[in-house]
Amino acid sequence: MVSVAAIRVEPMSTAVEPPPSTIAAPFPWDAVWGQAEAVETLRAAAADPAALAHAWLITGPPGSGRSTLAYAFAAALIADPGDEAAQRQVLARTHPDLTALRTEQVVIRIDEARRLVERASFAPSLGRHRVIVVEDADRMAERTSNVLLKALEEPPEQTVWVLCAPSDADLLPTIRSRVRVLRLREPSVADVASLIVERTGVPADVAEESARHAQRHIGMAQRLATDDDARARRAETLSAVLAVRGISDAVEVAGQIVRLATDDAKALTASRDEEERRTLLRTLGIAEGAAVPPSVRSQLNALEDDQKRRATRSLRDGIDRVLTDLQSLFRDVVMLQYGRDGDLVNAERIDDLRSLAAEWTPARTLGVLDRITETRRNLEQNAAPLLALESLLITVANGSAP
Repeated sequence: MVSVAAIRVEPMSTAVEPPPSTIAAPFPWDAVWGQAEAVETLRAAAADPAALAHAWLITGPPGSGRSTLAYAFAAALIADPGDEAAQRQVLARTHPDLTALRTEQVVIRIDEARRLVERASFAPSLGRHRVIVVEDADRMAERTSNVLLKALEEPPEQTVWVLCAPSDADLLPTIRSRVRVLRLREPSVADVASLIVERTGVPADVAEESARHAQRHIGMAQRLATDDDARARRAETLSAVLAVRGISDAVEVAGQIVRLATDDAKALTASRDEEERRTLLRTLGIAEGAAVPPSVRSQLNALEDDQKRRATRSLRDGIDRVLTDLQSLFRDVVMLQYGRDGDLVNAERIDDLRSLAAEWTPARTLGVLDRITETRRNLEQNAAPLLALESLLITVANGSAP
């Protein structure tokens, strides 16, 4: 979450930041991109028991490679050096000494945290360490985080916890005090664009625009670069918001955004949901199209409940992505209002941005940015997406909260 207070106008500089090291790290670190210092820190910790903390927190913006680095670290901790077969098992999430949690729901449930703590107490069965990776540690409520406290403070000698989150501020102070924090560097737009060209072969101008629009989120940049529909949806949404002039516009555009996010979420989850259902029925010995016996109905209901929670998160993530795009739009406006026309996220909209910068006061623009942050917070607390967006866009139209 980015607040208005986090927006800084840096002094202009002609210095060019050197790109991340292009020297390939050895397996299993070779999939980690642009984080040479972090890789070196974790490689040294995996090799030297004296440098190995029992709990780590890897932080960095979305798309910076937190999870990739966490699993490479786990592979180095669990497998003997040079044992590529065991390392590949860890990277595939199939090694018995790895326990991984990546929630596809809105929050990590307390029962999931309890299972992690239980697994953490086991000695490693095959490898050198048992490693617990929590990819979305920022999605733990306070009472869920408290379940982990004692396990993080006094883990068994051969157990290592690796938590991942956008920022250490996203976790409780009691959790932060029990982990060693490793902060990842944020790649430049040029770095991400270069990687996207290398991975996908898209034209350099498409990769550069996608890297800017994704705000250096590698996964999102790759999706934008390779998905014409995703680029079109983003452009359509920003154009619609810029055209909001009254309450009726705000209501219409809010509905449009929710419909687009809902359609996108359905497209991402529908085929996976159906495949999971078929797999479960096949495992239970039920032929496709046959009636489901009452004795196994509870298992199917549990799967459907998990899928509904995943769909809710997918929708909320989609709307959060829209809010991030809107934040970039009004961030560009306030940059222009303070005399900065470089480093714009939406540089191709410069005429619209300048027009809005001249029409609005900086206070009004900052007020909208604050409202975006508040909307994001309300959605995290289960506010209705349509109502939250309508309220935000009325602020855009009127310049004040409704």
